[in-house]
Amino acid sequence: MITQDQSYPVRFEVDYPERLDRFTTFFRLIWAIPIVIVLSLLTATGNETIITEVGDQVTKVTRSGGGIAAGLSLATMLMLVFRELYPRWWFDFALQLNRFASRVGAYLALLTDAYPSTVDEQAVHLEIDYPDVPEVLNRWLPLVKWLLVIPHLIVLVVLVTLAVLVVVLAWFAILFTGRYPRALFNYVVGVGRWAHRVNGYAFLLVTDRYPPFSFS
Repeated sequence: MITQDQSYPVRFEVDYPERLDRFTTFFRLIWAIPIVIVLSLLTATGNETIITEVGDQVTKVTRSGGGIAAGLSLATMLMLVFRELYPRWWFDFALQLNRFASRVGAYLALLTDAYPSTVDEQAVHLEIDYPDVPEVLNRWLPLVKWLLVIPHLIVLVVLVTLAVLVVVLAWFAILFTGRYPRALFNYVVGVGRWAHRVNGYAFLLVTDRYPPFSFS
């Protein structure tokens, strides 16, 4: 058994369902629209267009906002670099937002029939250890973490692309058998686990331990 001290500070797991509903699986993309809208409203970027006119020349400038996720990451980086602080309420909000996004992602990936809750954990488990600042976090490392994870991001592009194909295969399997093939299930959850560890390291900034190149 892996103990708390031996495990990575970001842990993700989904309970394997013995049976899945064929009807809701068939219409999954339609059923998910309301909750996807809710999530997009929480995380979507914003755009603002400014038009200025000087004489006969019209200038249009579009400014984009990175959304709440990018704002949290940047604000956390600044807080760590200049104050060596990671406020607990700040961490708790980021954790709950990522848990909600994980439930929506698991529902879209057909890993569960439970409609994503904004409160309950359900069958999707995301655990992130609150960092003991400044004992476990280097105040300057957040400035370069995004650069250090570029190899991970390249690998994840490939893994996520394959995961989409795996979900399509699982969709057909569920329609015919009512079950999510275990190997396909483990792959999709493994990609999610990999992505969450990279997110925790480079963007949530909760650990300085470099993410392993691993599904487990």
